[in-house]
Amino acid sequence: MVGFVVFVALVAVGFLVWRNLAARGGGVRDAAGRLIGAPTAIAGVVATALVGLVLVILLGTSIRSVPVGHALVVFNTLTRSFHVAGQGLTFVTPIVSDTHLYDMRRLEYTMSGQTGEGRKENIDDSLWSPTQEGLQVGIDITVWHHVDPLRIAAIHQRIGPDYEEKIIRPAVRSVIRLVISEYAVMDVYSSKRAMIQDEINRKIKALVEKDGFVIDEVVLRDVRFTPEFTKAIEAKQVAQQGAEQMKYTLEKEQKEAERKVIEAQGRANAIEVINKALAQNPNYIKYLYVDKLSDKISVIVSDQNTIMDLKGILGKR
Repeated sequence: MVGFVVFVALVAVGFLVWRNLAARGGGVRDAAGRLIGAPTAIAGVVATALVGLVLVILLGTSIRSVPVGHALVVFNTLTRSFHVAGQGLTFVTPIVSDTHLYDMRRLEYTMSGQTGEGRKENIDDSLWSPTQEGLQVGIDITVWHHVDPLRIAAIHQRIGPDYEEKIIRPAVRSVIRLVISEYAVMDVYSSKRAMIQDEINRKIKALVEKDGFVIDEVVLRDVRFTPEFTKAIEAKQVAQQGAEQMKYTLEKEQKEAERKVIEAQGRANAIEVINKALAQNPNYIKYLYVDKLSDKISVIVSDQNTIMDLKGILGKR
């Protein structure tokens, strides 16, 4: 509002100067006030052009367009005061205003070892940290954050527009090293990864939100290990697969042995039953023999010690 008032005042002053110059005109007059020389119209044109140029310059420096999702922090060097202008057209006091545009939308800050992914594209920007055992792991991470609109002027005054490098990045690196050092390497590698991510979220928020930065989410993109540890993990997995295969083979052989024992036990029980039957009835063995013969064979039992082939006898006759 102050900028608009000053702008209107300058326009009014410029207009009055132009009117005064135009009223005076130009040339030389005698004692009676009569015009002796030709009027100097050129002087009026030049004055008008100068006033118009000044007005254009003042207009250009007084009106600012703030894009959608941004805020303009304005510092008046004369009054030493700050104010924030929202998106759209806004008036600022010319000459004495120092301004800076801030993006108020959600921003992404990624630290990654993959080329072209992170904020620092040409270097390995992973966060390497020691685990509980002292083994180094590399963390690729993304932080989604935005600035508190109510504290943007204070952030500009105390920290400045490069707050990501001054606040966000150091806070993330510090928390990552602190949290990872409390866990074993296999926890980071597998089962407790979600728990670790939640703890990192909580600690980063507690560390930076007091300065006016809102952490929307912290995401662990990837966990990487040194080449030596990766080879050790692969060797361990191969050994575990071999052990699982051996366990399967032993279990299979054990079950086969148990099956054979059960089968042998069944046969022994059957033989025992048969022996008991033979002891009670000796002719039972002959019955079994005859029962196994083909249906086409005619037999006759003459006594307990003789089995005759009736078909064979009849055939000879």
